[in-house]
Amino acid sequence: MKLSAFNFDLPEEFIAKYPSENRDEAKLMVVHRDTGKIEHKQFKDVIDYFDEGDVMIMNNTKVFPARLYGNKEKTGAKIEVFLLRELNRESLLWDVLVDPARKIRIGNKLYFGDDESLVAEVIDNTTSRGRTLRFLFEGTHEEFKQKITDLGETPLPKYIKRDVEPEDEERYQTIFAEVEGAVAAPTAGLHFSKQLMKRLEIKGVQKADITLHVGLGTFRQVEVEDLTKHKMDSERVIIPQKSADIVNNAKENKKKICAVGTTSMRAIETSVSTDGELKEFDGWTNKFIFPPYDFSIANCMITNFHTPLSTLLMMIAAFCGYELMMEAYEMAKKEKYRFYSYGDAMLIL
Repeated sequence: MKLSAFNFDLPEEFIAKYPSENRDEAKLMVVHRDTGKIEHKQFKDVIDYFDEGDVMIMNNTKVFPARLYGNKEKTGAKIEVFLLRELNRESLLWDVLVDPARKIRIGNKLYFGDDESLVAEVIDNTTSRGRTLRFLFEGTHEEFKQKITDLGETPLPKYIKRDVEPEDEERYQTIFAEVEGAVAAPTAGLHFSKQLMKRLEIKGVQKADITLHVGLGTFRQVEVEDLTKHKMDSERVIIPQKSADIVNNAKENKKKICAVGTTSMRAIETSVSTDGELKEFDGWTNKFIFPPYDFSIANCMITNFHTPLSTLLMMIAAFCGYELMMEAYEMAKKEKYRFYSYGDAMLIL
């Protein structure tokens, strides 16, 4: 399949600027792959499609306040620094994106906070927009992380064209977020409320936790028409043995195994044994899933509505079937579904 096959018209008004009032009351489109039937529900109705012994695989990554605003030495120019990942804990080296990139050169110092108590030096140009920074900070790593938390803000995606509000700190985080390290939320998980999680537990639906620290690799634009030429940025993945056991047991018993989000799906497809079982894993993945693709573990998935030309859309096409997915997306526009991170959800069965 070619990149151009994943383009479609999406007017600005479909992009959700704010989350739904209650997490589990977003709209839910249910797509049945076997019949092509499409239903329209509320997210909390998802429980009706699962039974005792079924499994939901959930990404427990936690978003940290990755967006900082600093001032360049001498000129005082305001520079946005987006922390991507820590390269070296001892040296406080970080991969970052800077904006505006043209103003930042190797050797420049950036000052953060009203009191300029946090300083960083640019030590490498990694890409056209990317840089490597060394933070110059006296203190423990915990104190450094606290400083970042105090100075940083919730990294809402750029297309949500508004300022970050206090509510975002809670709502741009799943209620089961535990392991800090993501620069973007695994958005399918944002729809789960405490009440819904409790109801699923009572019904006997099991939860298998995995961790994929969402980086910008998930959102990097595809710039080649031939999809086989696109390279994903690596993201950190942890699959505990306990979660692998839960999933493999459900698979053996022919239960539903639901990947909650594209990140969960990428994580589990990264670590599959030759006989199709999920394996324990601790490492990095740059797996790119696009049609045609044979999925090994999950037989259903929950996801949001994605951007044209995105790698996320390509994975959905591989799982749902291209024609059925495009039909569902056209229907989503007709029925006024909300797209992207704070938008509505789709359950593909």
